[in-house]
Amino acid sequence: MTTTHPAAAAGTWKLGSFEVNRLGFGAMRLMSTSDGGVRDRETSIAVLRRAVELGVNHIDTASFYFAGPRAANELINSALAPYDNLVLTTKVGPGRDFEGTFYTARPEQLRAQVEQNLRELGLDHLDVANYRIGEGLDRGAGSLSDGFGALADLREKGLIRELGISNVGPEHLTEALAIAPVVCVQNQYGLTARREDDEIVRLCADHGVAFVPFFAVASGTGEDARVAEVAKRHDATPAQIRLAWTLHQGPHVLAIPGTGDLAHLEQNVAAAALELTDDDLKTLERDN
Repeated sequence: MTTTHPAAAAGTWKLGSFEVNRLGFGAMRLMSTSDGGVRDRETSIAVLRRAVELGVNHIDTASFYFAGPRAANELINSALAPYDNLVLTTKVGPGRDFEGTFYTARPEQLRAQVEQNLRELGLDHLDVANYRIGEGLDRGAGSLSDGFGALADLREKGLIRELGISNVGPEHLTEALAIAPVVCVQNQYGLTARREDDEIVRLCADHGVAFVPFFAVASGTGEDARVAEVAKRHDATPAQIRLAWTLHQGPHVLAIPGTGDLAHLEQNVAAAALELTDDDLKTLERDN
């Protein structure tokens, strides 16, 4: 690890043609404060620029990440364009109208969503586009072939470089791989949440596909005594331990913690260098 690029401490993984540090950044929390207020725009921009200074080169966003006058894509564009050595991952499928109401795009609407992300980010192609299925955090059911096939067509047309899927089960990865290359799966997953996805983590490893959990830190309900015990051993925060556990699930597992706070950003990125021992991992996996 170097002091200037601590996000590189956990190593790298390839999202298809893009090599990224395994510790990245999620943009969802940039717009709002913890109490639901509008976050100061200059603070959000400072967080993004500091993340890149710390070695983050993979940022996860979406056009439906907005709150009041703040939108993640606009903030990213203003702070970081022209994106030198930076990989932007976005997701399509869900959308929000101007009043903030969510809708699920039909396959024929996906191109408009892709083009919206391109306009907002100031790009001529998306680095990685995840096709997200299901409503909210409810796991998508049924076939994804029509929607994913539409994105595969846009990839052939040059609007997207790499494809991923989100909020899916193992059967969806198998289905998607039969249509086009898949570079990542993005699901809710953490030490104490959605552990049924241990199977998908293993399946992704078998296929050389990145597994990119969201809410890896926030998935904890209250503080866990096991996490607190390990955090004390390392003089670390519980959030850092949860992120370190995530990264220890395999070299193909990435982390995209999000924050709008500079101090929390520094702590999250520092978790890339946390090395958990076998005893630590046993403690975290034991029954309470």
